[in-house]
Amino acid sequence: MVDASTTLCKFIEENNQDCGWKEYIRRTCARFKCRLCKRTWPSNKVMVIFHMHLNNHTHQGIIKVRCFRQNCKICTDAPMEQPHIDEDNVLIMLEGLMKNIRKKFYKEVFEEMDKKPQGVEVKSPHEPDHCEGCRAGICSQGQSMP
Repeated sequence: MVDASTTLCKFIEENNQDCGWKEYIRRTCARFKCRLCKRTWPSNKVMVIFHMHLNNHTHQGIIKVRCFRQNCKICTDAPMEQPHIDEDNVLIMLEGLMKNIRKKFYKEVFEEMDKKPQGVEVKSPHEPDHCEGCRAGICSQGQSMP
């Protein structure tokens, strides 16, 4: 059994993990709320990066997580807002993360694909100018998923 600690991190980037770290990138669905005007909006294109490391001597793992943010398209100089991801989609991401850890660190093989997140009803197109994932070049708008 492997122990793992998880850290929420604002600064991890795609393909920029330290030596010995593995990466898992996942798209999910979430809702956002502007802290200035209180406007809310849904998005089916919310990117999450996990960086994982296993210490083979202690059998303890570390997982760093970054959820990419979005900002309000109405407010001038709107701050980036954290996504509110519902519990079902968090569980879907964690299941995918566990499979990914087992593949990358323990060489296990899985035939089934990762479950897709439960979508949210979106009435307008994705806004790359307001998406931190697009700005970083990892959103499906900016670059295709591996």
